[in-house]
Amino acid sequence: MSPASPPQIMFVTGAASGIGRCLAGRLLAAGHALVLTGQDLPTLEAIAAADRWPANRAHLRELDVRDVERWRALIDETLARFGRLDVLWNVAGVIQPGYVHESNPEAVSLHIDVNAKGAMFGSQIAASRMVQQGYGHIVNIASLAALAPVPGIALYTASKFALRGFSLALAEELRPHGVAVTTVCPDAVQTPMLDLQIDYREAALTFSGSRQLTVDEVCDVLTGRVLSQRPLEVTLPRYRGWMAKLTSLWPGIARRVGSRLDRQGLARQAKYKAHRDS
Repeated sequence: MSPASPPQIMFVTGAASGIGRCLAGRLLAAGHALVLTGQDLPTLEAIAAADRWPANRAHLRELDVRDVERWRALIDETLARFGRLDVLWNVAGVIQPGYVHESNPEAVSLHIDVNAKGAMFGSQIAASRMVQQGYGHIVNIASLAALAPVPGIALYTASKFALRGFSLALAEELRPHGVAVTTVCPDAVQTPMLDLQIDYREAALTFSGSRQLTVDEVCDVLTGRVLSQRPLEVTLPRYRGWMAKLTSLWPGIARRVGSRLDRQGLARQAKYKAHRDS
């Protein structure tokens, strides 16, 4: 087992915004030592200054998660500096709303390379080191779109389906070695990624829940249950997770309720946009 009390050594991707930024602040406040990564180092440095991340425990590094060699270098650097890696948080992700027939091969590659392969690269490299040390925890942030297909964001859905399947299989591979893998599948969260979708009719289903989660609600679960209990999978909110699993098990259900959810989503999408712009 990894050390139960701070400081634990953690590696976080996507730390410059949204869930990753909130998570970084929470973990630093709890006393952990973090390697915090983002695609643009100056942006990450500005966030660190604005949020007053302690420089002695917030180690900022540039990382494009599509770059496997950079992944390897940073994980090895982490081990060289601290002697171990307790938790990897794969948070980084992208989304480009739109119908597939109006999309292009570049968009296909972007979603798969960042959302699926990026997390897979990090998980594979971290897992190989964690198996050697005999403990560790990998947390992959997926989505409720990993449980039920969402028309209008099909490429995102496909990438998150891939990540969830990979993570569940990896969990069974690593369990005998003392390494846990947790897949977290939240509903729509109030982040810059959600804001990207407010002007797209195609993304209406993203807004079909009764409300959007806040990053604080997600981070409450990440720094609470996920970190302490290391569950196999968490869905947020739970009832939407069950709905998503049912529609995945019986796809015809989604078709029957899709029109109603689409209308709800359009109304709530407009409400969210109006609130954001007010």
